[in-house]
Amino acid sequence: MTARAAHFVQTSTDTFLPTSNARSRWGPDHLNGPALVGLAARTIEDQFGLEEFMPARLTVDLFKAARGVSTTVRARLVRDGRRVRNSECELVQDGAVVAKATLVQYRRSSAPPGEEWSAIMELPTPPDVDETSPLRVGSDDAGWSPKIADHRNSSRKRFLNRAIDVVEGVRNTPLVNAAYSAEGTSLVTNLGTAGIGYINGDLTVALARLPVDEWIYLQADSHWTSDGISVGAATLYDRVGAFGTGLITAVSNPQAQIDFSDDTPVAESI
Repeated sequence: MTARAAHFVQTSTDTFLPTSNARSRWGPDHLNGPALVGLAARTIEDQFGLEEFMPARLTVDLFKAARGVSTTVRARLVRDGRRVRNSECELVQDGAVVAKATLVQYRRSSAPPGEEWSAIMELPTPPDVDETSPLRVGSDDAGWSPKIADHRNSSRKRFLNRAIDVVEGVRNTPLVNAAYSAEGTSLVTNLGTAGIGYINGDLTVALARLPVDEWIYLQADSHWTSDGISVGAATLYDRVGAFGTGLITAVSNPQAQIDFSDDTPVAESI
């Protein structure tokens, strides 16, 4: 049986060693955002998640470029309330914090009376899904394909993602899969005719519910830029419908522009 791909190998209770799957294209020996976001989400949920509470908001601040070295996780429960639980996690490399995550959980309950407004939007899906390929990119101008290079245009972007495991030998939870996929908000909002020249410094993913399976879609909702700063938002959806929102802020980094001219598959992107 072929071993499942993973971003990290756990070497002790709170220490993880990145694999080649965690590498980023932003620079030599850099780690990619989904790997870091996934590890933070897994850690904080594993230590402080409760079945009766919904993980409603995860925010991850990416302080500095993480490298392919041993990574230690530190987590703590900030508040254990009756209806709200707050916890946080730090990812540490060589004594420096490279990322910090906060998770807000709300106790599940029944909805209040009345009807509310809800956005009505088209949520496109590819005509077929190849089970052997975990990712597909789509755009209004080019349809769906497995190559980012096909979508270097100025139209609206979306992608279909099935996350690989964050830690070797441990299947991702629905929260980890959602966080991993939501990190692609930077891709679907910042990808343009010359590739990507903005690098995101954070991710916030807000969830009304958890995804129903491993296949998660992400579609750009808004993208605003000025003075080298980018703000992007995207909708997460699955085969049932929309269930959350991803939000990122990013800063221009043209010296490390990724143009995707080599036709790199999505699975080996950023």
